[in-house]
Amino acid sequence: MASVQPAAPTLILDRRTFIQRFGLVFSFLLLVLALSLLSERFLTVSNLTNVLRQATINGIVSVGMTLVILSGGIDLSVGSVLALSVTIGASLMKQGQPVVLAVPAALATGTFLGAINGVMIARAKIPPFIATLGMLTVARGLTLMYTQGQPITGLPAGFRWIGTGVVGGIPVPVLLTLLVFAAGWVFLSLTKYGAQIYLMGDNPTAARLVGIPLERMTVLVYALSGFCAALAGLVLVARLDSAQPIIGQGYEFNAIAAVVVGGTSFAGGEGGLGGTLLGTLLIETLNNGLNLLNVSPLWEQVVKGVVIALALLLYRVLSPPAR
Repeated sequence: MASVQPAAPTLILDRRTFIQRFGLVFSFLLLVLALSLLSERFLTVSNLTNVLRQATINGIVSVGMTLVILSGGIDLSVGSVLALSVTIGASLMKQGQPVVLAVPAALATGTFLGAINGVMIARAKIPPFIATLGMLTVARGLTLMYTQGQPITGLPAGFRWIGTGVVGGIPVPVLLTLLVFAAGWVFLSLTKYGAQIYLMGDNPTAARLVGIPLERMTVLVYALSGFCAALAGLVLVARLDSAQPIIGQGYEFNAIAAVVVGGTSFAGGEGGLGGTLLGTLLIETLNNGLNLLNVSPLWEQVVKGVVIALALLLYRVLSPPAR
């Protein structure tokens, strides 16, 4: 009987895999090319540095949001968690407490609030959308009560360095954002927790059957999301030298947009931080380009929303469902 030879492995990526791996890169490069042609100021060093600096806040928040969405959840509270965390930290500094105490207090607040989200979802079985929507309202209300609606300004110079400092010609916020992305990549790719998060999002039943502690992992990913929100808020407040009670409004939608445009599935279990980084840069580059082209702020959100929707629609149409 003639033996059956195994089929030779194909060297050509199928269409779905090709688009997933390179579609966002091509979209980003196309946007950069278009803006370069439309505005002579776009490719200047000062403007590109500004793009990177502006992308840092959403980038850090989006790292935590990526973990949540990969696990099959959603976090609508990051903007309000950011606000309450940084107003507590800024208030402590304004009262004369050292930066080394105030900053950890702000990060602990964000982590604690995120963990409460996780407990409500994992233990109380409240859907993520409802639980985090509730936290969005509660944390914002507490922020307004804590600050009495007044901004906190005049923060220590040592603290402001994390938002305005430069190391080797690179803004400190950019370096910090790259560090957060690197830490997130190590967590997702090189630890058992990363594999567990992917399996949770892809197949919660299978994750439970193989012994993954779903409740503890849910609390962990939401706690990390709260931590990232607080960290991003500290960078923003350090740059502005002001903690406004309305700070962070709408940040949850920017983070979700960056994550989803970056290729992470809303269903969970598919995606990664590389796509989130590109998604963040694409959105901020688009914002910058609209400003350079003097597009009215009244139309800016409309244009951004349409571009994001078209990008997702194109990705959906050209990517056949996995077999």
